[in-house]
Amino acid sequence: MKGLIVAAGQGTRLRDIASSKPLALVRGVPLIERVIDAAHNGGVREFVVVTGYEAARLETFLERLAARRSLSITTVRNPGWRGSNGLSVTAAAARLGEHFVLLMADHLFDPTLLADLIAAPQRPGAVVLAVDRRLANPLVDLEDVTRVEIDAAGDIVRIGKLIEPYNAFDTGVFLASQALIEAIGEDIAAGGAGGISGGMTRLAARGRAHTFDIGERFWLDVDDAVAHGHAERLRA
Repeated sequence: MKGLIVAAGQGTRLRDIASSKPLALVRGVPLIERVIDAAHNGGVREFVVVTGYEAARLETFLERLAARRSLSITTVRNPGWRGSNGLSVTAAAARLGEHFVLLMADHLFDPTLLADLIAAPQRPGAVVLAVDRRLANPLVDLEDVTRVEIDAAGDIVRIGKLIEPYNAFDTGVFLASQALIEAIGEDIAAGGAGGISGGMTRLAARGRAHTFDIGERFWLDVDDAVAHGHAERLRA
């Protein structure tokens, strides 16, 4: 199983802590290294990391990390890194198989969450998103989190920031497929921004966007100084 990590954005909300968000230290370890560690422990054996902002610096770190840890890490630059996150997914399309894990460079998570997601039955032409149904989760920033509306069967009805109603949160951990890349391309062709949520919305309309409930397991979007403080306190 390959893991695609989106790491191209500027990370302006964490700029006071680090000029490059993927390289922001959490208890002395760069954020992206913690994401790679969790993914590796969860079953990912090959990594494709999409870079953009401060690409050369991040690529140098990843090259050294791969050598130091004997990991398979390939980098791909997204020339449209100032745009939506879906452009980073499409930039890596040629490096991915039919199914792959999609992760965010700033989302920490329990490795067992990913292991169970990978072990779940794969659905051809579909995407499964790991979701948190704990609407009172104190680690979630309600003004920034991507919200999800799920039906009784566990399929996604709607996904996006500030949508109403909603009954779950997007953890940023996906068991994805080429269908997502195609849907993002369709969104762009139709005049959309080409974001991951835009692609997922199109798949949801076709009944091909499903969810995996993470239960009580940990995840955290380290997107600003407050979340970084949570990470410093909660993760060893």
